[in-house]
Formats: sequence, C-alpha cells, structure tokens
Amino acid sequence: MSPRFGFTFLLFLSLLILCGQVHARFFVRRLSSSDDLVSDGVHDFGDSQTRPLGFLAESSCEQTYGFLPCTSTVVGNLFLILVYGFLMYKAATYLSNGSELLLEILGPGIVGGLFLPILGALPDAMLILVSGLSGTTETAQSQVSVGMGLLAGSTVLLLTIIWGTCVIVGKCDIEGSIAIDSQDTRGFSLTGSGVSTDIWTSYAARIMVISVVPFLIVQIPQILKSTSGRHLAVLISLIVSICLLITYCLYQVFQPWIQRRKLAYVKHKHVILGLLRHLKQRSLGRLLGEDGEPDKETIRKLFSKIDENGDGQLSHGELRALVVGIQFEEIDLDHDDAVKKIMEDFDTSRDSLIDEDEFVNGICRWLQKARRSRVTSGDAGPHTFKFLNDFHQETKREHDLLDVGDESDEVVEGIENAKQTTIKAVLLLLLGTIIAAAFADPLVDAVDNFSDATSIPAFFISFIALPLATNSSEAVSAIIFASRDKRKTASLTFSELYGAVTMNNVLCLSVFLALVYIRGLTWDFSSEVLVILVVCVVMGVFASFRTTFPLWTSILAILLYPFSLALVYVLDYVFGWS
Repeated sequence: MSPRFGFTFLLFLSLLILCGQVHARFFVRRLSSSDDLVSDGVHDFGDSQTRPLGFLAESSCEQTYGFLPCTSTVVGNLFLILVYGFLMYKAATYLSNGSELLLEILGPGIVGGLFLPILGALPDAMLILVSGLSGTTETAQSQVSVGMGLLAGSTVLLLTIIWGTCVIVGKCDIEGSIAIDSQDTRGFSLTGSGVSTDIWTSYAARIMVISVVPFLIVQIPQILKSTSGRHLAVLISLIVSICLLITYCLYQVFQPWIQRRKLAYVKHKHVILGLLRHLKQRSLGRLLGEDGEPDKETIRKLFSKIDENGDGQLSHGELRALVVGIQFEEIDLDHDDAVKKIMEDFDTSRDSLIDEDEFVNGICRWLQKARRSRVTSGDAGPHTFKFLNDFHQETKREHDLLDVGDESDEVVEGIENAKQTTIKAVLLLLLGTIIAAAFADPLVDAVDNFSDATSIPAFFISFIALPLATNSSEAVSAIIFASRDKRKTASLTFSELYGAVTMNNVLCLSVFLALVYIRGLTWDFSSEVLVILVVCVVMGVFASFRTTFPLWTSILAILLYPFSLALVYVLDYVFGWS
C-alpha cells in the first residue's frame, strides 16, 4: 500500500498503545447498564460527583472484544471517541477511494449503480447495526439511540451546514435568475450572489423527498396513539424501505449519466493535480509563499517560461507542449483532452488564448482549492508538495458535472495498468470494510460510556460527533466541488448531497428498522423522526422547484442545524415525547 497507508497504520498502533497507557488498569465487565448503579463496596458511586470530571479513580467498564481499552472517565472516553472516530473516517476514505477506482475500471453499469452507492453508506450502516446488535434487549434499547443519532445527524449535517457552506464557497453573481460562472464581484450580497443548478439536480431533490416515506409509515401508530400496531408498522416500513433502496439502485443502473459525470470529473482533477505538480517542479517548489498563499511573482515567471514566442499569450500548441511531459497518474489521458480542460478553467475571455493574468488567476484558484482541502481536513501548511499529495487523495472523491444532453454520454478513456489499479481498488475496499466492521462497535461503546460519564443523552453525542467521522470526506469533496464557481460543479455538488441523504434514508433506515423488528425493540423516536422529516422535506421541496439559490438561503439552511437540536430537546425533555 502507499506510504500514507503505512503512516496511518503506525498512527493507529501508536494511538492504541497510548490508550492502553492512559488507562493502565482495566476493570470487570459490566453485565448490564443497570449494574453500574449498584455499589460494590469498593467503588463509591454516591460521592463521585465531588471528584473532578474526567478523573474518577475507579469504575467498571466493558472491554470491547475483551482486549480493547476502555474507561469510564469523561476525558478517557472523549479520547477513545476521537481515536475510533478517526479510524472510521479512514475507513470511509478507503471505501471512497476504492469505489472511485473501481468505477473508473468497470465504467457505468451494475457495479456503479448497485454496489458503489451502498459502499458509500457502509460506515454509517455498520455503526447503526452494532448499536443494537450486542448485549441484552435492555442494553440494545439503550444503545440504539446512538444509531438513531447518527442517522439523524448525518442527514441534518449534509442538508444544513454542508449545503449552506457549498452555497457560500460556490457563490457567483446572479443576473436575472441565473448565477454567472466564475463571476463573483458582489461579495456577500444576500440576493445578488448565489449558485445555480440544473433540472437534474431538482429531480435528485425530489427523489430524496420520496425517500422519507418509510419514516412516515413507522410513525402512524404514534400519530394514532396506538400501541398494538407499532411492531406491524415497523415491519411494513422496513419492507417499503428495502423496496425503495432496490428501486433507487436500479434507477442508477438504467440512468448512468450520474456515473459518467463522476468519471469525467475524476479526469479533470487529474489534470489539475498533474499540472500543479509539474509547475511545482519547474519552480523548485515555490508556488506558495511562506504565508501559505500563492506566490504570484513565481507564477508569472513560469508563464514567461511557457510562453515560447513571447507574445504574452499561451496558445493551444504551447499548452500542449507543456502537458506532453506530465504523467497523469492511473489514467491514460489524451494530451489534447488535458489542454481542453485547462482552457475551460483558465480562458475566461473565451478567445482560445490564455494571457498572463488568466494564467496567474487560474493557477491561484487551483492552489487555493487544493489548500482549502488541507485546511478543511485540519492540517493546513505552506508545504506545496505535502498538500498536493493530500489533494491527490481528494481527487478520488471529486467529480464535475457535464452539460446535460450529449455530454452526459461522454466516453471516458481506459485505465493505465488496469490490473494493478484493480488490485489496489479491491484492497482499499477490503481495508475500509474491515476497519469499519472492527471499530464500529468500540466507537458505539465509547459514545455510550461517555454518555454515562457526562449524563448527556447518547443521541445528542452521536448526532453531533459521529457524522463528522463518517461524512468528513464527503463534506470536503462537496465543498471543493462547489468552490469552482460554476453551474456544472454546483449541480453535481448538490446532487451528491441529495444522493447521500437518500441512501441514508433507505439503506441506513432499513438496517435500523431490521434491528428494531428482529430484536423486538420499542420504536420510540418520534422527535428524531420529526427532525429528519422537517429538514428533508423543507430542503427537498425547496430544491425541487427552483434552480437558483441566493446567498440568503445558505443562512436559513445553516440555522436549521441548531434548530434541529433544539427541537429534539424541547420535544423529549419539555413535552416528554421520549
């Protein structure tokens, strides 16, 4: 595997060892959640409130698998949540990268339509599954709120904070009723700046609205205040949810334009990566200044070197001479195709020539977007080579939106070293699946223990924390898509968000309902379901009947996040819904 994988593996081992050193003493396994309330004569729970939070001397906890570290302190469980959350993030990243490679190799079809969408939601599904699978029925009933928190939190996060952020970073000037590509002169005008999408994105929003039907079905007994039909309602909702999942996957098989768009964008991002790396080598790695911002003087000198005839403009021939020496990793990209994609991004005057200002502005945009991916992932720095390597990892997740029509059927060239790439894709998928399966259970246990230690309901912890672990890669990609300030990429950005929520609503809900039905758990999540319905219906209906979103819409979307948390709290703890 790559050096980055080796680093990740060593980091995991270090963190695991550190966990063991921090909590040097392990305690007896607890038999059930109720046992924690009984004093054993040694651990005096009664006066634990007088001790500093996070430094309780001794308390019982259950080691997952019998050997993973555990603790009952606040700080210890917070640390474990961070460790296991990081591992789930890596699992989601490996699954994402492997899925994209496999899609490049096999192309649109059954694998891309049936297999890959499910892999995208696999980490969430794993966490939901283990939250109610182990222990007694009473323990499962307690821990299953972690799964519901993840399900609701992922949906709300994607449709509020991430949706609103994409509008902000992708804003362009609105003329009439359409945002003008790459034109952003009005700053943060609430009505004069925003993004535009195409009609296909509106269709994706409508599909998302349809996907909430199982939530409505399972709530019918609660609406009618009936207790006898709740188990039957769960079964009917489960059947409907599975049917919707199959239908949605088949739709992607028979409507492969979505997959073709993804493939086309992967190629475009390889062009960006290849050109930036090539220019970095020619400038001795000084594309960024000490402050981490693009070094415009160095970029202008590069322009002079590339401008062979010294006329102050780069022609198609000069650009082709530039890209001939660039090695585009893992794909066999035609040089003329690469020149075309560079022209599309740089030539704002549309005269088939790139002048010095267009070149400098284009390179700066690319560098800033690559740097933004590093900042969003929490590791910004001025070292060009390092962040370009990380930007390469993000290219596996980023796709552009081709114009609706003939371009959606664009033929994507084959993969270089297909056998080697296939092996890499399969290994990434296996590794991601193994990590997700292995560390979903300890993450749920850590959340549950943290809830016990702080008296904060597990739902709120999982609602806020777990979606950050399983959706970070998707969020970073969506923000990078939108930041290209074009209608094409904005369309794919929001289509991807709506698609991710749809998979949450049908796949993850199916897993959750199956747990409730098979284990005979009580369906008592009215407030959580209401939050999902409100956010999905409001955002879905809003996006179904309009294609331009002014900047003020981002404010409303972001405010829906704290509103959702407040709504659950009020309904459960003021009105007693739970």
